Amino acid sequence: MDMGVFIPIGNNGWLISKTSPQYMPSFELNKQVVQKAEKYGLEFALSMVKLRGFGGETEFWDHNLESFTLMSALAAVTSKIKLFASTAILTLPPAIVARMASTISDVAPGRFGVNIVTGWAPNEYTQMGVWPGDEYFGHRYDYASEYVQVMKDLWADGKSDFKGKFFEMDDCRLSPLPQGNVEIVAAGQSEKGMAFSSNYADYSFVLGTGVNKPTDFAPVAAKLADAAAETGRDVGAYVLFMIIADETDEAAQAKWLSYREGADMEALSYMGVQGAADTTAEDGSTAKAINLPEGAVNFNMGTLVGSYESVAKMLDEASAVPGVKGIMMTFDDFLIGIEDFGTKIQPLMSSRADVQIAAE
Repeated sequence: MDMGVFIPIGNNGWLISKTSPQYMPSFELNKQVVQKAEKYGLEFALSMVKLRGFGGETEFWDHNLESFTLMSALAAVTSKIKLFASTAILTLPPAIVARMASTISDVAPGRFGVNIVTGWAPNEYTQMGVWPGDEYFGHRYDYASEYVQVMKDLWADGKSDFKGKFFEMDDCRLSPLPQGNVEIVAAGQSEKGMAFSSNYADYSFVLGTGVNKPTDFAPVAAKLADAAAETGRDVGAYVLFMIIADETDEAAQAKWLSYREGADMEALSYMGVQGAADTTAEDGSTAKAINLPEGAVNFNMGTLVGSYESVAKMLDEASAVPGVKGIMMTFDDFLIGIEDFGTKIQPLMSSRADVQIAAE
């Protein structure tokens, strides 16, 4: 099973709280996080793309680095870990992203991939005049399918004459070709999103749910497996969890309670308004999930709260769910969290026994 880290490209990570660690994103912070992840044998690191934050007292995600340029810099200071950058597909043409990916693959041969972000928050795009209108919600995965096909054509053949509804290539060229396979990841939670992943992605993210419910995402992973079976492709589930760990269950729970009590309600309200913009959103989609009341302070991802031993046990339980190929983690404090994972949690995980030996 792969383990990865969702690196803090935006301020304050994924806790929308006034009482959680407050910090700005920087190359130095992310370099330390990714180098620690590589040191402890984690297989991948991914950076999101976020173009407008939620405001509030914490200015949540109002401060963000850019994904591709950050990952290119991280590629130059790592040697083993796989790196994924995210493209907001309404902002960058596929041929340009294909070339950026090819360039970064020259820095990090065989260990670079692209995360496809279709977009769920209109204000990220209206601010720069690239939002095509709310009708986009209905065909965004058709748009994404053509987008990825153009990139795959260029990576495979160095040229594309693709003709579709949204993109038309005219003897479009790419050289040099990428060094190694450029993997595609996606995160669509709806049926359309999973259909897209089953046709075009190598991995698809599944949101963990609830607090200390490490296997509750299993029905969604099963749906992804069913969708992939229809296409005959091998698409693995990467599950997203926030880790809040300490020496004891009680100490970890105290931190979690403090974060929830300090919720930045103004930022959460903005997130809810943006999530509600897609009136066609299916149950289980990202737009629906972020508006669930339980745990909204952590962007409604599954959260594992407990002692190092308890968290290790829950991660092992999650890894045993059919279809799971990896887990991507966030932390309340990333530098402490990744260190604690490598030294105190991972050595207790049966699913990581081989990596534990390799890291010693």
